[in-house]
Amino acid sequence: MTSTIRVLGDPPRSAPVLTGETILASLLQAGVAFPHNCQAGNCGACKCELIEGDTLELPYSEYALSAEERAQNLILACRTQAWGDCTVRLLDAEELVLHPSRVMRCRLVGFTDLTHDIKRLELKVEAGGPYAFSAGQHARLKFAPGIPERDYSMANRPDQEVLEFYIRQVPRGQVSDYVFSSLHLGAEVTVSGPLGNAYLRENHRGPLLAVAGGSGLAPIQSIIETALAHDPLRSIHLYFGARDERDVYLESRLGELRKKHPNLSVEVVLSQPLRPTARRTGWISQAVMADFQSFDGFKAYVAGPPAMVETMQQELRDRGVALRDIHADAFYGQAEDAFNVR
Repeated sequence: MTSTIRVLGDPPRSAPVLTGETILASLLQAGVAFPHNCQAGNCGACKCELIEGDTLELPYSEYALSAEERAQNLILACRTQAWGDCTVRLLDAEELVLHPSRVMRCRLVGFTDLTHDIKRLELKVEAGGPYAFSAGQHARLKFAPGIPERDYSMANRPDQEVLEFYIRQVPRGQVSDYVFSSLHLGAEVTVSGPLGNAYLRENHRGPLLAVAGGSGLAPIQSIIETALAHDPLRSIHLYFGARDERDVYLESRLGELRKKHPNLSVEVVLSQPLRPTARRTGWISQAVMADFQSFDGFKAYVAGPPAMVETMQQELRDRGVALRDIHADAFYGQAEDAFNVR
């Protein structure tokens, strides 16, 4: 039996759906663009409002959709099966940006160590472009036959031709182990994307709060550098959380940005320093909350280990920040060894 899914918007869109198919799968199969990422109920990228319809929800992560959100008729399109006609509405349709999906052949032209366990990859697009994305989005990288694809965030601005990625080595990580042991300059890498909805909302002109943990600095870097390129006087507050001194990187780059933009503040917070330090210590969320009495007019962008991202989101919501003003990207690839930067 075939039913219809309607997506409210300007213009409204629709797609057929077979009974028992998920809303997201049906929309994508029909060529209807819809925000998504993991397609497994973990990230929340496909979160939308169910206006009406007969549906069945599959298991999902509470990080992606809280009980409070579900009580407000929010669903995950990737985990919601349609059993009849359905109507959904995107949460921030007025801010939705959809770029053409690309599968590109790229060449590794830069390969450097940022820390003991994070490498910077610089990729030049050789075929399949041009590649358009919004600051804060990510792509799917394929390094070699037999090596699984993985998602990594672009650290460069969208107007820069060379793509930049920060890859952290994770314990028993098949892909990161390959990158650290076998990848070499000149290697061919397939890049597919863009993906993700935790991107810079360019219509917003108020202050920004940017919070990054570990390699989560990649999308946050793209966001703050893009925002400053568009408005050099933009008020931006960056917090970078790391475990210890050896996990801190890009300080010179951020220092140069601060010299050019006094309206940019940068705070590095260490959660487990091995030696006495002059830096701030403790949970990064506590540092943020100690520094602000109000977040009126702010947009918040958060990226990094899931525990840190989830805690930061909850702290912001407890302070009255609306869900539509929090744009979060949890790096589930770090979950096995998610260092404590909460």
